[in-house]
Formats: sequence, structure tokens, C-alpha cells
Amino acid sequence: MNYKAKDMGVIAGEDVSFTLQKALSELENTEGEKTLFFEKGEYHLYYNKVCSKNLFITNTVGDKQWKRGTVPHKNNIGIWLENQKDLTIDGNGCEFVVHGKMTNIAVVNCKNIKLKNFSIRVENPDMHELKVVEVGKSHVDFEVDKESRYHKFHCRYYFVGEDYRHRFTKSRFAWWIGKIPAGEDNTIMRKAHPFRDVIYIKELEPHKIRAKFLKTFRFKVGDRYYIYDELRRYNGIFVDRSESVALEGVNQHFNYGLAFVAQNSSDLSLKGCKFKPREGSSKLMISAADFVHICMCRGNVTVTDNEFIGAGDDTLNVHGVHFKINKIKENNIEVRFCHHQTHGFNPLRVGDEIALIDTLSLLEHGRAKILASELINETTVRLQLDDVSQAVVGDVIEDKSAVPDVEFSRNFMSRIITRGVLMTSGGKVRINDNNFDNTTMHSILISDDAKNWYESGNVNDVEIARNRFGRVVGYNVQVMPENTVHNGAVHKNIYIHDNIIESGDEGGFYFKSADGVRLENNKSGKPVRMEIYNSDVTVDGVKK
Repeated sequence: MNYKAKDMGVIAGEDVSFTLQKALSELENTEGEKTLFFEKGEYHLYYNKVCSKNLFITNTVGDKQWKRGTVPHKNNIGIWLENQKDLTIDGNGCEFVVHGKMTNIAVVNCKNIKLKNFSIRVENPDMHELKVVEVGKSHVDFEVDKESRYHKFHCRYYFVGEDYRHRFTKSRFAWWIGKIPAGEDNTIMRKAHPFRDVIYIKELEPHKIRAKFLKTFRFKVGDRYYIYDELRRYNGIFVDRSESVALEGVNQHFNYGLAFVAQNSSDLSLKGCKFKPREGSSKLMISAADFVHICMCRGNVTVTDNEFIGAGDDTLNVHGVHFKINKIKENNIEVRFCHHQTHGFNPLRVGDEIALIDTLSLLEHGRAKILASELINETTVRLQLDDVSQAVVGDVIEDKSAVPDVEFSRNFMSRIITRGVLMTSGGKVRINDNNFDNTTMHSILISDDAKNWYESGNVNDVEIARNRFGRVVGYNVQVMPENTVHNGAVHKNIYIHDNIIESGDEGGFYFKSADGVRLENNKSGKPVRMEIYNSDVTVDGVKK
């Protein structure tokens, strides 16, 4: 069945905060495959008119980080999809315009959903560019981007928007500030707030301000600073407890946290999407956090033929969760989320196989099957197992049934503040034919830890082939599990071949506690550094 949005009251050029949600509610009860078509044009969504839900979203703001007076985990949501099946939303080139802070789209408990052919932009987002236009001995002149609005109140300057108002000097001691150095438009890094140690600020003319400092040596004409809220309260597209969700030709030009984040879901696809600044915008940074974040998912995760430009964290992060064992009683164990930014949902399913992991070596010492699973509070899950004889209080578990196969191919990424790919999945992983144009940390990091972020787990089948590695600060590929004791390989079977390395004096390879690593036919104009620790590595047939 085909449905036209305009026939359901969703009209281009208008506020559709209510009418769009009403149309989606009507489709929820319609059986069979269906497509909702939009006319070209702009559709406006307002933060104080869209629906509001409590959402626990992995790797976002933790409980203790919520501001006083706010409801923890409460999200405004522009487009809310819940309990939908067999639905395609075809935007036909339209644009959803977001006014105020919200999670753009949430897909919860859905099956067979396709989002295609539309863009999302945010009007006057709470991310502001300050470009250095003059540096004196004791002053720096900044140009404020034309999209940002600000005003002066009681001798202080504030950025203002639909639902925010904060001082220019807010969080000036934070290191979560994006800086694009002069002359390096494709490089972005984390630096201190530009108004750290500022004495006073005054306006010289509209969108041009002067800041007084004792010292100005850290500034250069052309430097760009991006000031934004680092708490990740709102996100781009969120997928939870859903199956077969696909994005095709979806463009996001700004989001307040993770651009696409999925948890406890299966079979996900992003194809031909553009997460990058929109044409005509002066801003070069568009995401406060990762572009694609996958946690405790299953089946196949496919990310192909996309453009990712201007992120405040990784391009792609795929991981599980190491739950720590708190209590063992009879055939039950209680396990808990250990990182404050991830909790409140239960991805541990009946029938899943779990591995029991030693926290020091990160090696498996037993397995068990889940017979019952219950989230008893925001941070604790009670599991009934078929065998608890090898469980140890203080160790962690990994759900071996929630390790997706991952294909990351033919993607372009640049101006990434951290890593291109952070991969900790035990499924079949293929990272092929990509252009890692510019990352400020490692191009690819294979991690695994049970002491900091608690992001699991070990990899067993990884191919990294035919990629171009451009500028990088760090390694092209770093394999670094965070084990403190080496009792054997954590990661295995990593095949790196036919890549082109153009990283200059940076780049290279680092391997720790890894076996079955093969490097073949990788091309570089300069000698490539190689660091190997407790690992079995061969390079073009020669064991290192």
C-alpha cells in the first residue's frame, strides 16, 4: 500500500510536529508492506510540540550528568516509530527542519523499517563556530558564524536559540571543544575552550567580538573553534529492540550526540547516506559524538557507500558490553552495567550463550546458557544459567550471541576528531575499500576492555583491505586490548592487505596480545613503523 503524506495532513512548508505523528500512528495498525511518500519541500518539527519519551540510550549522558531540574533520560523526539512493521518512509528529497533540541528519529520495537531519500537539518543548533580573524599581543578577535544568534545581558554575552541560552564562557575549562587549525580544514582535534583564561569580551560589530587575554600565543589567524554541549542528551537516529532497519540516502547535517545509534537490535544497514555539513553552511563540524554507534546488536551490520565528515568522536564504533558479576546464588547470577553512560536496557536474552571472562587477561574461562533474564533495576540484570560452576564474582561476562557480522565498505571519512573505526566484535568483520582521509586518532582501533568503558569483546575474523589511509595521528591499525596480564592472545585472525598508506611520518601498525595477524602487499611511500607485543605477526610471509 502507498500513502501520500499530504493526504494524511502532513503538508510541506508547515509545522508537522503533530500531524506527522498522527499519520504514523494510523499506519501502525495497517497490516502488510506500506510506504509513506512525502512531497519535496521542508517539514518543520518543534521541540515543544513533538512527543516526549524516556529513553535509555547507550554511550550517552549518564545519570549523574543530568542537570538539576531536568528529568533523566527524557527525550523530545521529532519522529517516533514504535511497534511499526513493514514500513518505508520515502522523503522524495524532502528536508525535515528541527527547531530546538531533540532526538531526530527513534525506532523502537519495530521490524522491517526503511528510511530513505530525505535530509535533516537543525535550525540554529547549539554548536557555535568562533573563527580567529586577528591576534594581537593581548587580544584575539573572533568571527561568530552567521547561523548563531547571541545577545548581551548584564555585561555578559550569551548564545541563544529556541530552547537554550548559555554564556560564551560556559564550560571554558572543558577539553571537549573542537578545533580546526588554520590551514588544515580537514583536521579537527580536541582542545581547551578558546575563552579559557579570558579577562573580558566585547562586541566590535555584529558577529565579531574581541577577547582580552594576558597571553595569545596559542591562537593563529584562521583557527576555528567549535563550542557545544558535550553531554549527548539528544541524538540523531536511535534504534532500540528492532529488526531489519535500513537507512538509504538519508542525510543528517547536525545532531547533538550520536548521529546513528543502535542497541539490542539486529540486521542494520546504512547505504548512500551523508552525515556532513550541508551546502552553504560555514560550519565544518556537525556532530557532537560518533557518527555510527552499534552496541549489543546481532545479525548483520552493513555500512556502505556513505560520507562522514566533521564528527566529535568516532566514525563507527561497534561493541558489546562486559557486565560484571556481582552475586552468585544457586543457578542465578546478578550482573551489572559498569559504565555510567550505558544502562537501563536488557540485551541479554533467553537462549543466548555467554562467555565468562577474566578481567585481567580478558580471556574466556567458561561458557553458560541463559535460561531466564530480568532487568531488576537500571544497572542490574539477574540471569538464570544452565551452569554457574565456572562463574566468579568480580569477573565479567560477554554475550556471544550478540556479536554481529560487520561490513564497512566504500565509505569516505574526514575531519574525524578521534578514530575512523573502533571495532570490538567477534563476528565476521570486513573493513574494505574505504577512504580514511583524515582522523585525529587511529584510523582503525581494535580494543576490548573490562576496566574503563567495559566495551567487549575479542575479534576472530577481521579483513582490512584496499583502504586508503590519509592523515592520521596515531596508527593506521592499532590492535590494543586493555588486558593487564598476557596469558594468551585476546584477538585472532586479522588479515591486512593491499592498503595504500599516505600518512606521512604518522601511521603504521601496533599489535598487542594478537595471534594470526597477516600483513600483505600494503603500499607506502615511506617506511612504516611497526610495534609488536606478545603477538604472532607475519609481514609479506616473514614472521616478525
